[in-house]
Amino acid sequence: MCVTCGCDLEHQSDDVNNKNTNRNQPYIIEHHYHHQGNVHHHYHFHDSYNGTQFDQQHAHSHEHEHEHEHEHEHEHEQHTKDINKTSRLIEIEQHVLAKNDHVAMHNTQHFNERNILALNLMSSPGSGKTTLLIQTLTQIKSNTDCFVIEGDQQTNNDAQKIKATGIAVIQVNTGKGCHLDAQMVHRALHELAPTNNSILFIENVGNLVCPASFNLGEKKKVVVISVTEGDDKPLKYPHMFFAADLMIINKVDLLPYVDFNIDTCIANARQINSDLTTICLSCKTGEGLEEWLSWLEMQQCV
Repeated sequence: MCVTCGCDLEHQSDDVNNKNTNRNQPYIIEHHYHHQGNVHHHYHFHDSYNGTQFDQQHAHSHEHEHEHEHEHEHEHEQHTKDINKTSRLIEIEQHVLAKNDHVAMHNTQHFNERNILALNLMSSPGSGKTTLLIQTLTQIKSNTDCFVIEGDQQTNNDAQKIKATGIAVIQVNTGKGCHLDAQMVHRALHELAPTNNSILFIENVGNLVCPASFNLGEKKKVVVISVTEGDDKPLKYPHMFFAADLMIINKVDLLPYVDFNIDTCIANARQINSDLTTICLSCKTGEGLEEWLSWLEMQQCV
């Protein structure tokens, strides 16, 4: 289970075909304790630890009635359990992210040696990042080699849309996982084999939480939000906007019909990240697309 959000990390190291070939990721086993009147509900989750793998064996619950003379002792016992649980979660989180960062460094080296511009595109579902990606590929494919890694929990719908543009694409289905990790990208790279001096677009799973924590080895992180989502998104999901290098505010053609203030959104984002670059655009009208394409060109030159 993901230490960041609770998703199933068993799928985080699966290969691009989601064949469950690697089960060396850790699991978090949650413990819950509830007290209602004179009935205590105990939920026990037993696990074994084998180096890097937690393996949930079984779970059961039971309840019993008793007097309250030892309620104070239960409170102390629960406090100790909570401290131990927190320490354990931190330890496992550090392990998972350290393992991911090691692979991400390898990906970065691969990109640098081949002069590949790798971009991690992140957003909540429905922000329009796939449409933006299709528009981008259509505009630049005649003079720039492009490759795409598509991340989704299920289906290859977006990959099929990308394929229709004539661009090489590989789909990574994460199953229960809510983000791509560096190992997934590493394996996808071996199949996709992007050429030297190309751009690799990595479209992450729609989620404004976990993708911000997992380095893929990319050069830049791009977060896409739409005007239909609310201008307080940066304050509600600060880690994402702190991690991002560029914020794209999409679907600005809908501004007359929604309660969204661009200046407020940008101000909120810059409370979190004062260095954040912002581009406002519409894939429908083309507004702002040239600015976005210029930004891409500039990244290739850096």
